Amino acid sequence: MRNKLTAIAIKKAPDGKLGDGGGLSLIKSGSAGKWVYRYTHLGRRRDMGLGSWPDLPLAEARRQRDHWASVVSAGSDPIAAREAERAAQKAEQDRADPTFADMVQIVFEAKQAGLRGGGTRGRWLSPLEHHVIPKIGRKRMSEITRGDVYDAIKPIWRDKHPTAMKAVQRTRIVFTEARYMGIDCDPFTVDAANRMLGEVRHQTKHIAATPWQDIPALWDRLNPESAAGLCLRWMMLTLVRFDGCRAARVSEVDGDIWIVPADRVKGREGKAREFRVPLSGPALEIVEEARAAGHDLLFAGHRGQPITSRAAEKHLDRLGEPGRPHGFRTSFRTWVQDTDACPWEVSETILNHSIGSTVERSYARSDLLERRRPVMEAWAGHIVGGERGVVDLDSMRN
Repeated sequence: MRNKLTAIAIKKAPDGKLGDGGGLSLIKSGSAGKWVYRYTHLGRRRDMGLGSWPDLPLAEARRQRDHWASVVSAGSDPIAAREAERAAQKAEQDRADPTFADMVQIVFEAKQAGLRGGGTRGRWLSPLEHHVIPKIGRKRMSEITRGDVYDAIKPIWRDKHPTAMKAVQRTRIVFTEARYMGIDCDPFTVDAANRMLGEVRHQTKHIAATPWQDIPALWDRLNPESAAGLCLRWMMLTLVRFDGCRAARVSEVDGDIWIVPADRVKGREGKAREFRVPLSGPALEIVEEARAAGHDLLFAGHRGQPITSRAAEKHLDRLGEPGRPHGFRTSFRTWVQDTDACPWEVSETILNHSIGSTVERSYARSDLLERRRPVMEAWAGHIVGGERGVVDLDSMRN
């Protein structure tokens, strides 16, 4: 093989194709050009780009030509071989220094088993997918600066502060887990960005709750002929969260006790337990009507599926009721405070709140079922009959 070109000859040559021999040529245009290696593999002629001139000088272009010529001699296709090399290099880089988007997925998959509904119920990924990944998702972990995190969070820092805080906290989790995996990044990057974002005076907006005095009137206005209206009545009576109520079934009721399955009870995956709810007379009437009609699902919505939270909220909207379904729990809790209806631990257990420390709960294992019964009946009496429903505390303590 005889080389034909020299560095000086290339500079002086007119535009066009300049051959150097051995399949190497330069396609020149003005003061720039492109090196091409032409070879034949399995009877097929192919052109392989090597790089741009003058960034890639003549000597380096020849070295690459000779390397790929040896690949041809070994029976392989240089283009396929180079693609395989690049793929291997990228895979190694992805392992040693993944992009932020890839690292989020790695962390999410590691945590998924411990999240309710595989992470969908708590929407663990949502703050990252909507606000952080679009800004820094393609950057590799080692490249992300505090300024990058700051720029991603800043647009929502004041207007959507709770969401911004979730985004910051979960971004830090991603950095922390990446650091444990040996990836070149520092969780302090997120801490520094958080400090740069500054202080925010944020007032938590509580879920609107119907005053307990107005609950009886709202009960009468709810339409029991609709799944949404009936479900809202059930929520009033049982004080169980919407996720537990929406899919309630007759088959979950044993006598006068509704057993809410663990997968519909609030809590971490593997930590939530089924919850027993003593049903009052009005609640049992809802169950018996469904049983008589041959229905198992108490509140069937579109296509026989459990109703959605939006359906329940729209039902209240049509009535002009500002209170929200979850607010019924607040209505009950305020009723307890105002009427001394029952001891604190009983009302908290009715709402399925954790009481005491982990150690205390490990010993105090009663769900206070019998002490909850008269309170639920009194609350139902207030709802349906407008009675105050004060409970005799002495009888409850015995």
